[in-house]
Formats: sequence, C-alpha cells, structure tokens
Amino acid sequence: MRPIFIMVKCAPGTAYDVAATALDTVEQVSEVYSISGQYDLLIKCILPSEMDVGRFVTSQIQMLSHVTDTQTIITFNAFT
Repeated sequence: MRPIFIMVKCAPGTAYDVAATALDTVEQVSEVYSISGQYDLLIKCILPSEMDVGRFVTSQIQMLSHVTDTQTIITFNAFT
C-alpha cells in the first residue's frame, strides 16, 4: 500500500460537494482537506502497490463531478 496526495481544483461553489462525493464513492480515498491557494482540496488516497496511479487519478478522481483540474503528488518514503 502506498499513499498519494491529489490537489483538486473544483468549479466555483462545489468544493464541499466534491469532498463529500470523493469520501462516499472512491474506496481508496482516506482523507480530504480543504486548502487555500490555486487548488481547493487535498485528497489523500491509499493505493495498492500494483495499482496504476495515472489510471486511478484519471478514472476515479478527475471523473468526479465539478473537478476541473488535478495535480498528483506521489510518495516514496514515510519518515517517522
């Protein structure tokens, strides 16, 4: 399992709806944060090691209603 983070830009006024939909419908979504700046949400997903990150993002996150842009951060190592 590996975490990835996806910054999501939403259509105006829809960030709360996108956050709720992501949590309710995408099994791999573990946390969603509201953020400020160029993007509206930061979504943490936990993916199986063999899952194709690009295919997951394009088919699961970018296809959510009102998502207009994404930027994916792939993780390599966790420091504790």
